[in-house]
Amino acid sequence: MKSKTFFITRLVFVALVATHGLAQRRVDAPEVRPPATSAPRSPTSTFAESNNLASPDLILGSGDLLEVNLYGMPDFKTDVRINSAGQITLPMLGSVAVGGLSLEKAEKVIAEQLKQKGLFNDPHIAIFVKDYATQGITVLGEVQKPGIYPLLGPRSLSDVLSTAGGTTPKAGREVVITHRNDTQHPVRVPLPSGGPDSVENNTAIRPGDTVVVSRAGIVYVVGDVHLPGGFVMENGKDLTVLQAIALAQGTNPNASLNAARLIRKTPEGPKEIPLSLKKILSAKAPDMPLQADDIVFVPGSAGKSAAKRGAEAILNMATGMAIWRIP
Repeated sequence: MKSKTFFITRLVFVALVATHGLAQRRVDAPEVRPPATSAPRSPTSTFAESNNLASPDLILGSGDLLEVNLYGMPDFKTDVRINSAGQITLPMLGSVAVGGLSLEKAEKVIAEQLKQKGLFNDPHIAIFVKDYATQGITVLGEVQKPGIYPLLGPRSLSDVLSTAGGTTPKAGREVVITHRNDTQHPVRVPLPSGGPDSVENNTAIRPGDTVVVSRAGIVYVVGDVHLPGGFVMENGKDLTVLQAIALAQGTNPNASLNAARLIRKTPEGPKEIPLSLKKILSAKAPDMPLQADDIVFVPGSAGKSAAKRGAEAILNMATGMAIWRIP
């Protein structure tokens, strides 16, 4: 009887030791979890995140539609639009002024008010900008379709210019960008040309910014020349009369060189300046520098009426001329 009792006691002791060891191994062993599967995201959440690509220092303004989230409190999630006074209305807080603040600053302001009211000890607020109602990108200057474009989130300069239909033939090589949150310091960048430097010059443009494509200086050569038209003064480089005539591929055999004239726009109106083109071509007279919008008129010797055309008629000739860029 004693031996049987001793045997049973020994079995119980061995079982307890084994159980303790197994439990110890469960605690010490690293926890193995099944691979995490990403839950399907709601269209609203995806839309909000895709449009919250704005820089954290972007300034919020009236009309912007925000999605305000409080971590761990799904009932707090609110879609709210900033009113004309720059305020939004949130659960448990009421009106909160966020107009004129950056995203990061607005999040801190809301979190601080929740703490001050004793509602949460350490709230974490996340704001997504869902709609920039009044913060489109303004594109002006030498583009095909100037206007205001409601592009959400930041875009590259090339994207913005493409949306505006591209540049006109009269576009210069410089773009002036005025950022919404720093209107006193416009930035001047070269116009992206598709070359190796385009990536560096492809500045980020954000909602509320203004983009102005500069107008290049153009010199017109009309009359009895081989290639009449307007010639762009690339990169602000000046042109002379001889250079302009050369770009027009020279004069025709019947051109009246002694009757050539320069038409220059002045505050008082168009001004005619005689050009001794024959002497300039033979290096007997100094070459004359040209200004933007100057018109070099070379009449033909066949008709005296053409040589007597007035400045207004010559200006009309230049209107609608083809614009050529210097290779």
